[in-house]
Amino acid sequence: MSEHLLLALDASSSACSVALWRGDASGRGELFQRYEIAPRQHTQKLLPMVDAVLGEAGVALSSIDALAYGHGPGSFTGIRIAAGVAQGLAFGAGRALLGVSTLEALALDAYLRHGTELVLAALDARMGELYTGAFRIEREAGWIQAVGLDGEQVIEPSALRLPAAVPGDFFGAGAGFGHLESFDAGVRARITRFEATLEPDARAIALIAARGYFLGLARPPAEVQPVYLRNEVASRSQRGPLD
Repeated sequence: MSEHLLLALDASSSACSVALWRGDASGRGELFQRYEIAPRQHTQKLLPMVDAVLGEAGVALSSIDALAYGHGPGSFTGIRIAAGVAQGLAFGAGRALLGVSTLEALALDAYLRHGTELVLAALDARMGELYTGAFRIEREAGWIQAVGLDGEQVIEPSALRLPAAVPGDFFGAGAGFGHLESFDAGVRARITRFEATLEPDARAIALIAARGYFLGLARPPAEVQPVYLRNEVASRSQRGPLD
């Protein structure tokens, strides 16, 4: 099988990360990555990280088959930065682009780190709310994917519910679990473990996007827009950054 290259980046949280996936349609591949907790430094960090992973892999941007970024939800400012950088690189290289859910990436990263197959991903949405999504890890034709069990949503912690039709306990991933004491007792009973320090990671975004690339999901850069979930956040861009 022929080798393909996909470059992914994320700036949707306090973390800043870039990953390069090199592999084939079977799902086999290798990753080159840079990851750093760098609040409010995404603009300064992203492009040097891109140069670093390309240099480590020994490839040029012109060799990349497609690019991807964490399209949200998350920090409004960070998502805008990632979108701008990813679209700019894709336009410049004449390549297509994929947007990847940061909640889906968080769920896949939780599996890669802990081997847990049911994941509740939760990010702090501020204003007393969370961005959440429940996922099940599945394997198909050599690929690992995080399949959504319900829609991604912005919700108050006390109103959060897990899918009743899906039995089993969930692993909690993301900064939203800093509000665990506000969760409904029934939800807390099904969260057997959690890691509130997990942030969306370009490594997982690259793996998700690589599968999407082979499924033909890459699009012209201008068509791949951020997903904020909260409409009010997007409208505030006219008044100033959220964070």
